[in-house]
Formats: sequence, C-alpha cells, structure tokens
Amino acid sequence: MRTPIIAGNWKMNKTIEEAIDLVKEIKSGLKKDVETVVCVPFTTLSQVKKEIEGTELKIGAQNMHWEESGAFTGEISPLMLKEIGVDYVIIGHSERRQYFGETDEIVNKKTKAALKHNINPIVCVGETLAQREKNIHKELVESQILKALDHIDDEEVIKIVIAYEPIWAIGTGKTATSEEANDMISFIRNILRDKYSQDISEKVRIQYGGSVKSSNIAEIMSQSDIDGALVGGASLKSDEFIKLIRF
Repeated sequence: MRTPIIAGNWKMNKTIEEAIDLVKEIKSGLKKDVETVVCVPFTTLSQVKKEIEGTELKIGAQNMHWEESGAFTGEISPLMLKEIGVDYVIIGHSERRQYFGETDEIVNKKTKAALKHNINPIVCVGETLAQREKNIHKELVESQILKALDHIDDEEVIKIVIAYEPIWAIGTGKTATSEEANDMISFIRNILRDKYSQDISEKVRIQYGGSVKSSNIAEIMSQSDIDGALVGGASLKSDEFIKLIRF
C-alpha cells in the first residue's frame, strides 16, 4: 500500500520569520497516515528544519545542482542540502524548465545526484496546453519520464516521487479533471511497469499538481492511481494546507 504524500511548494515566498510561523501552524494539522512535506526557499531551510524536529513533517528543497561543489555561482549542492538534513528535493519543475532552461538531461543528472546523497527526488513532468490540444501530451510525458530515469535502477526508482503537473493548470486556477489526471498518472505507471516491472510500478508514488485546493483534493485523492499532490499557492496558508493533508 502506497503512503499518500502531500507536498507544499512554497516557491519564492516567505521570509525566515514567516516560514517559522507557517510551519508552527502546519504542525498542528499533521495526519499520521499521510506523509507531509514542505519545500521551502533555501534561506529558510535550516530554521525550518530546527522547527520541525521531533515531528512527522518532512522538509524539501525546491532545486539542487548535480555537482557536489565547484564554480557554479548561485547554485546549491546536494552536500549542502544533506548537511541541513533535507528529506526531499523538487527536480525539473516546469518553472525551472521554462525560465531557467532545464532539460530532461539536466533533470536526470540532478535526480541521480539526489539519490546518491539519499535525498528523495520529486521529479516533475507535464505538458503545455498546446501539446495537449495537439494530442502529443502522452508522448511528451513518456519522453520526460524515460529521460529522467535513464540509468536509474530498481532499488533507486522506488525512492523517487513523480509529480504530474500539466503546465496549463499551474497557478491558473484551471485543474485537470480528476479523470484526466488519473488517466495520465495511470499511463505513467504503465511506463514504469514496462521499464522496470509490475511490482516496481506499484511501489512508486505519483502525485498530481496544478491548482490543487481544498475544494478538489478529495476527488483527486479518490482516484485509483493518484498518491498525493504537489501544491503551490494553497500550501502558503496553513488552514488550507491542513485541509489538503486531511483530505
């Protein structure tokens, strides 16, 4: 049985003081049978990590370089994240792909680096509205998955969380219907089955992301293949995020 996972992606929001206040409120709403992760800005990681010590709340970073050190101005290495005690890292978010030129090959490098340092990757995939309208969305997502998982073995892949985020639904207020989301996530699970095995495909957790909120979380989570949600704006308000955790 896969444990549901609800992860909040705070993006470029919250100062240290604001972050501590928010996690204090979130801690009160945790649910034992739902894994909860807050993916916070780099500047708040250390303080948030201290604040959540002794709780079930997990901490994630929003990005990471694949090298351990070097002349990469402005970047953060897996060693730096590991030192803080980061549990998860988001890799290949559509905003990283769109605004910072991340490719499938870069996503693969970062995924392998995270696994090497025992940080669980949340690997994002998803299509634009134009790609869906051209009916090439499944072809595109399959390509993203296979390239992201290149040279990653059975033992490693089960540590990865895959987040299906249709780009046209991120921050737009539009949401894929629960059936559309489940159809794609079922398709992703079949890709995993073909690449690895039926057993492996049943162990990997796959989230949906894209304008997830308290009003649609129950329907999303009722679907057969959806194991959780990667949440943007709704994760910045404790009462709303707690409703998602307690779907």
